[in-house]
Amino acid sequence: MKTRLGLPGGIAAELHTAFVRDTLEMASALGHPLELHTDQPCAAWPEFGGPRRLQVEGDLGARMLAAFARGPALILGGDAPGLPASHAASLLERPEDVAIGPAEDGGYWGILCRRPRPEMFAGVEWSTERALAQTAASARAAGLSVGFGERWFDVDDRASLRRLFDSPPRHTAEFLSRRQDVLHLLSDAHHAEAGRSGA
Repeated sequence: MKTRLGLPGGIAAELHTAFVRDTLEMASALGHPLELHTDQPCAAWPEFGGPRRLQVEGDLGARMLAAFARGPALILGGDAPGLPASHAASLLERPEDVAIGPAEDGGYWGILCRRPRPEMFAGVEWSTERALAQTAASARAAGLSVGFGERWFDVDDRASLRRLFDSPPRHTAEFLSRRQDVLHLLSDAHHAEAGRSGA
């Protein structure tokens, strides 16, 4: 869970669990085999009965390349839990070697790859507003065709978290029903930010 949300550790971990649960539920509706890749062994999401794999060492590009090396795949992150299944389904139908689901902040919510190349993520500045454009440029430089899906937002700050909470997916909504204090935290932070900007 991104530190820019400014949530206490226990709450952030619980929210992340809900985000991944919502993402798994959405992805299961696509009718394709699923794998869950994590950066360390964990017992979370016991309802997921598919394969679990540990991510390799390295940056995000290295981890995604290792996943693509197993065969054509669509990789979805856990920070866009409200993503409509139709967005992911349409990305799966793209004919290009690489199809990217753009996020509103310049990153991306998902990426499909049918022909991975070792250099396809060369020079990408991860977690920046340049990640989408740089990924597309690097993939093209590696000789791959690139297409794009529908735009969506990911949750990487409190403003996007408040936006998600306006219409939360099922497991995130269940989290909110248990943790009303998160809404108070966001409200207090919003008023503090507004006060600073008006000063």
